[in-house]
Amino acid sequence: MPEPTGADLDAVRARRERLRETYLVARPERPATIARGIHHAAFVCRDVEETIRFYQEFVGFPLVELVENRDYQGSSHFFFDLGNGNLLGFFDFPGHDHEPYRETIGALQHLAISVGDDAFTTLKRKLDDAGIEYLGPDRGAEDSLYVRDPNGLGIEFYREELGRFEGLELLAPVTGKG
Repeated sequence: MPEPTGADLDAVRARRERLRETYLVARPERPATIARGIHHAAFVCRDVEETIRFYQEFVGFPLVELVENRDYQGSSHFFFDLGNGNLLGFFDFPGHDHEPYRETIGALQHLAISVGDDAFTTLKRKLDDAGIEYLGPDRGAEDSLYVRDPNGLGIEFYREELGRFEGLELLAPVTGKG
């Protein structure tokens, strides 16, 4: 789909500004949220072992649990530690015929994972050495590496602190165990 231009682009930008003015809650006025955070995000995987090898051996997220899913016999539900109490989960459903990933309404466009400078540099080198295609750091996103995992899931390794976006502090600084 082509990017909007001219009057169409002006209309999109004007709508975004109206939405910001109408809905954006400034930090001092924000009410406390009822959530403690995201416990885990769970995605369907094509192959359990391939997914484990990518996230644990290539990226470096330890596998912390692998069990049968409680509501689907024969399936696997497994989790990786992303640090700061965050888990990344996957399911497999033997016997299900899943379409390959495609970017569409309701699908995840990408999952952005905060990484430090050293991890960013290491990941970029590992991607280059393995011949894995990625986007970045380019397109004006010098602090991002975008890659597809073995399941087609878009992952952004984002060299930005948690709670910040493009240097702006959106949330209170994250504290606690990492």
